[in-house]
Amino acid sequence: MGSCIICGTDVDGHICETHQQDAVFEFRGTQPDQLTPGRFYRGTVDGYAEFGVFVDIGDRVTGLLHRSELDQRLESLDWDAGDTVFVQVKNVRDNGNIDLGWSIRQAEREFRGTLIDDPDEDHELLKEEVENDGEDDDEPIRHEVGEVPDSAGSADRRSAGDTGTPTDGGGTDAATESDGEDDDVTTEATEAGSGDGGSAGGSAGQAVVEESPEAEEVELTQVEIGTLDDLVGDDVRIEGEIIDIRQTSGPTVFEIRDESGAVDCAAFEEAGVRAYPGVENGDVVRLDGEVRERRGELQVETEALLVLEDEEREAVTQRMADALTERATPEDVDPLAVDDAVDAVLDEVREAATAIRRAVLEDRPVVVRHTATADGYVAGVAIERATLPLVREQHSGADAEYHYFDRRPLEDGVYDMGDATKDVTGMLDNRERHDEKLPLFVFTAAGATRESLDGFDLLDVYGAERIVVDAAEADDEVAETVETIVSPSLADTDATTTASALAANVAVHVDDDARDDLAHLPAVSFWEDAPEVYVETAAEAGYDADETREIREAIALEAYYQSYEDKRELITDLLFPEDEAERGLAGHVSEQFRTKLSAEVDTANANLETREVGDATLAVLDTDSYTHRYEFPPKSLLLDELFREHRDEVDAVLGLESDELILRSHDPLDVHAIAEAAGEAVPEAGLAAKSARDGRLEFLSGERDAVLEAVVETVADRL
Repeated sequence: MGSCIICGTDVDGHICETHQQDAVFEFRGTQPDQLTPGRFYRGTVDGYAEFGVFVDIGDRVTGLLHRSELDQRLESLDWDAGDTVFVQVKNVRDNGNIDLGWSIRQAEREFRGTLIDDPDEDHELLKEEVENDGEDDDEPIRHEVGEVPDSAGSADRRSAGDTGTPTDGGGTDAATESDGEDDDVTTEATEAGSGDGGSAGGSAGQAVVEESPEAEEVELTQVEIGTLDDLVGDDVRIEGEIIDIRQTSGPTVFEIRDESGAVDCAAFEEAGVRAYPGVENGDVVRLDGEVRERRGELQVETEALLVLEDEEREAVTQRMADALTERATPEDVDPLAVDDAVDAVLDEVREAATAIRRAVLEDRPVVVRHTATADGYVAGVAIERATLPLVREQHSGADAEYHYFDRRPLEDGVYDMGDATKDVTGMLDNRERHDEKLPLFVFTAAGATRESLDGFDLLDVYGAERIVVDAAEADDEVAETVETIVSPSLADTDATTTASALAANVAVHVDDDARDDLAHLPAVSFWEDAPEVYVETAAEAGYDADETREIREAIALEAYYQSYEDKRELITDLLFPEDEAERGLAGHVSEQFRTKLSAEVDTANANLETREVGDATLAVLDTDSYTHRYEFPPKSLLLDELFREHRDEVDAVLGLESDELILRSHDPLDVHAIAEAAGEAVPEAGLAAKSARDGRLEFLSGERDAVLEAVVETVADRL
């Protein structure tokens, strides 16, 4: 009978059923049916096929990682034959075929233990049991131990706290070495005791360790983690936050982060036993230990660990917060071009960029929510293009950019309870299963109007930070609810722009190195009358007016299909082509855009009803009867095109659906006021504003004709 290397539960072996998926296994068998489904195994890449990757798990045992299991395109994998990878065995078929699953952990140190799966043994073996076999490859690290403290507190180690194992009651035992190769950490401790058999400094599991007078005489000076490269071999004191705890088959590894970086700190109780069990993720601690270099990586061999409370905790937390804010605050950079609307909100632009940069530094995912429109996609991708390099710099994992950054389209400009519920469910699941921090939500070309308040409030219940970057007329209630809003409508300016222009300027503040990539994006986002300064900026970047138009139309078409998908690679190819073949993609797709839109416009024009109401001229299209349902273009884009075509002839265009009505006009209309006024004429219609930024009203379909008459009269009065 043994104990689980992760939780300590009594088991016949080294791993309990609950934690099978927290360890990685090395397979020593020769038959597929000797594998255990559900476990993660180390493997090597054997080769590629059109449908996936073949991975060798053991001698003559090969499985298939199907492309559907990957979280990225098969073509984007940078694995070569012979590379070590980590996969999950999902199923072993009767014919011997092995179905593999993707593991987001692609380094051995990211698992909480390494075991040998040898079918010839009764149970799994510790990796050290097989590799060391009683031989010590490295000289053990020996820590001197003083007398055992009694209940009144007495002498201790030269620093506070003993990480050694109690002996049988007298003398000094031999050093016990545990080479935790599975985490690239090794800690050895010399065991000692007094006549009563207690361990020096109390149990190594104590979170708070009493310090002796001897310890005070050798008080260490606190240093930043970022300076440890120059302190190998020295005893140091560090202060910071516990951001990860891993129990290996040897020591317990605490990852501590301060304002300058992070480092693994190994504390040894006994093989596979949790040291300092009272210490948890999020604790702010003071740790004394010796800086070592193991296999090319720094680690601190823990000699004492103290959880800080009250004023001491607050002081360290504030120091780290101030330093983090300083690091996250962008340098003063110039906007992409002279834009009065952007100039009016430069302070908010810098504030939004600081929040994004800080989230990356704090290991918080950044989730960008944007409308499934050309402006929405371009705005969201601008933030993505600037943030991903910072994510890659902060995290070495191959999947970091998928784990710490996500871009999710919205079907319209409203972030409703349905959208918020999906996001909250996902982030809580990630926190529970992967101990992931709550994300920063960035809304681009979406969220500026009050219809999104319910969704924002749900995020606020869980403390998720929210940023809105939107060129639409913003409501004061939104500005009071979210942490940051970038909206020219709330500034002292009459200048207008697009969400993409605002987001691109936020992006250059996030990472000014992305400036050249982003230069043409504002010009792409204007359907007409693009400011000359943005046209010139795009031209300098190598994109003329025809090319920016083609990109805009291509993105508008692709945005419609599978509107809930980010289409990261496809949109990247359209916006940032790397060769002539990709450069021609936008032109090919935009041709389809024009063909489909032209056909729908021709049908709409043949059925457009013109009404003269007072001094106003309105055009009404029954979109239910005279457009193709579930086909491109979407109704809002069709009405935009109709209004651009007839703007010299009419004051407004109305699109009537079965239970919705969409408005387009020369001057912005207050959709909420129209819904309230028209609703008085049809009080039983349930008339309300569905999306102020999209000019969309909703009503009960049974009152469709009455609603149309009431809205036509109300709109005519306001034109």
